[in-house]
Order: sequence, then structure tokens, then C-alpha cells
Amino acid sequence: MRLTLGFSPCPNDCFIFDAIVHQRIDLEGLEFDVRLADVEALNTAAFAGEIDVTKLSFHAYAHALGHYVLLDAGSALGRNCGPLLVSRRRLSAAEVAAGGLRIAIPGVYTTANLLMGLAFPAATNKVPVLFSDIEDAVVDGRFDAGLIIHENRFTYEDKGLKKIVDLGEFWEVETGEPIPLGGIVIRRSLSREVQQAVNRVIRRSVEFAFAHRDASLPYVRAHAQAMSEAVMYKHIDLYVNDHSVDLGTAGRRAVDTLVARGRATGTIPASEHRLFLE
Repeated sequence: MRLTLGFSPCPNDCFIFDAIVHQRIDLEGLEFDVRLADVEALNTAAFAGEIDVTKLSFHAYAHALGHYVLLDAGSALGRNCGPLLVSRRRLSAAEVAAGGLRIAIPGVYTTANLLMGLAFPAATNKVPVLFSDIEDAVVDGRFDAGLIIHENRFTYEDKGLKKIVDLGEFWEVETGEPIPLGGIVIRRSLSREVQQAVNRVIRRSVEFAFAHRDASLPYVRAHAQAMSEAVMYKHIDLYVNDHSVDLGTAGRRAVDTLVARGRATGTIPASEHRLFLE
């Protein structure tokens, strides 16, 4: 069976999916047409029903429950790895909460934006910007603040930017749970057998990546040419962990909590569909 597979060119996704892309593992007869795109582009493609298996922000997933179900393998959850709100001049959380700042965000349906809304509901003057352009947009003065994700956690200080708040830290203090950022989802319309096979293949790919850490380096480097190897591995170590092999009880509880909080504020619509693969 041939399926479209979407993920971002960021180091952690390339690390996770390298063994699938280069057929280093048993794919159980499945074939994948890879679609590389920015996280918000993948969110949009999923809303349009253009993709079979894809990385999605958990925020976006909560809006696409009618068409997709979350796999246990491949998710990005963790601690001390949440999005950061940064600025050129030093700003306080109180100034953000007042709602007068113009803020660049990496996409409306990113988990980062959901967390921003939970932490600062009055901060509504937000403009979507490609995540990799946010730092420069703030440095240039086009925005008062920017919400950064991915490898920008490791580079913003080099550009003279200052952290206002760590939204992952906000989440952990509020809930005690690891922060659920993104997961791998599959069409609900596919058979349970195919869903389970894809879950096994992705888990196998993650396990291979951990066991053969250097094997994925050429693929990771090919899509992170402007990034040093040290930053690449910091990125991978931050976002790929035991939850990426299997969500487990703690991972499922964290996703449940995120969706429940979003629904309580009206940011996420109610749904009768189950969140997790049976």
C-alpha cells in the first residue's frame, strides 16, 4: 500500500523518519511518498485532506479529529522544550498580558499559539510568520515580540533577543505534565490493520534512530545546512525521547489535558472522536 507521509525538515523529524525514507527497516510492505513542509503547512494540508500520515501540531490535531487519529509512535513531548516568547527590548509578562503588543507567531494552529492563548488570552494582536523568519522579524523591529519554536531556542540570544517567558515552563507549572507539541496522525478512514502497521513502522524507525544515531546524520544535515552539528543534536536530544517511541500513560494524559484546556477556553472545538489509536 502506498501512503503520503508528511513531516517537517527540522532535525528531530528527519532523525525519526530517516530509517523509513532510506528503507533501513522492515516497512511491512508499505510504501511512502514523502512530503516535507513547515509545520503550519502540514497543518493546512491535513485540514484539506491532502495527506495520509503526517506530523501535526497537537493544536491542529484537535481541529482535525474527524479525519485523523493519533499514533502512539513519533510524538514530540517533553520538559524544558516549550516555545519561547522573545523580544528585542526587555519586556515583562505583564506587558504581554495587557494585550497591546504586536506578536509574530509560527502559525495559528501551532501548539505554540494555543499555549500563548492559554497564558495570555488578551494578547490577540498576533500575525503568522514562517517560524524560521520570526527572529529576524523581531530583530528588525517589525514586531514587538516573537513566539519561537524548534532550533531557534538555541540561537535567539546570539541575535540579541531576550526571553520574556517560556511557555513550556508555564504549562509545566500549571499542569505538572510534559508539554505535548506535535504528534503523528493517520487517516481514520484507513483500516485498523493499516493504522497499526504504520504505527509499528514508525516506532521501528525511532528505535533504529536511537540504536544507530549517526546513520541519520547525512539526512538531518541535508535539511539543516545553516545549522551547526552541535545545534542539530541539541534539537534532537530536546524533542526526541521515550515519548517518541510510545506515548505511554503520561504522554496520553498530557495530550488529554492540552485538548481539555483548549476546549474549556473555546479555542478547540468539542468532538466525540477518540484521541488515541486503539
